[in-house]
Amino acid sequence: YILPQAVTTKIIITANARELLHILKLRCCNRAQWEIREVAMNMLKEVKDIAPTIFENAGPPCILGPCPEGELSCGKPWHKNKEEGVNG
Repeated sequence: YILPQAVTTKIIITANARELLHILKLRCCNRAQWEIREVAMNMLKEVKDIAPTIFENAGPPCILGPCPEGELSCGKPWHKNKEEGVNG
């Protein structure tokens, strides 16, 4: 189905921790579309509240080392925000 512009909808997904880590790795990246990245960052905040140990290093892969995108990198390394517990 297609919704007209500016119409909101609720989306429900089911995923285990491994799948969520993979989704967050791809979708929290600066190269992801901003709308998808915003949803992923909100998901990251929620899962960190529920399971902080599992999702301690969740987010874009560049927070743990060099960006795996190589030449396609956005050029902006992420920094961990300790106050919020999320990357950004």
